[in-house]
Amino acid sequence: MTTISDKLKEFLEDLATDALEERVVEYVIRELHNGRKLTDILADPYVKNRLSEERLEKVLENPEIMTALEEQIATSFQKREFGFSD
Repeated sequence: MTTISDKLKEFLEDLATDALEERVVEYVIRELHNGRKLTDILADPYVKNRLSEERLEKVLENPEIMTALEEQIATSFQKREFGFSD
């Protein structure tokens, strides 16, 4: 039987997780705007220590991250800087 206390605890944990995910989304977007590669950002301890693989997948589906990636790709094409080694 689930008690009110259990439900409240679950609600608060979900709320804390949502706030944590939002901070990671903001971090990823900020780093993308600074010109970093997504793979490098995802390898940062800040990201790896805060989210499970399952939560990271959810974060990467965020439309704001998709928009930031699209902007980064568009900028790369405009500058003709594709990050390939010479």
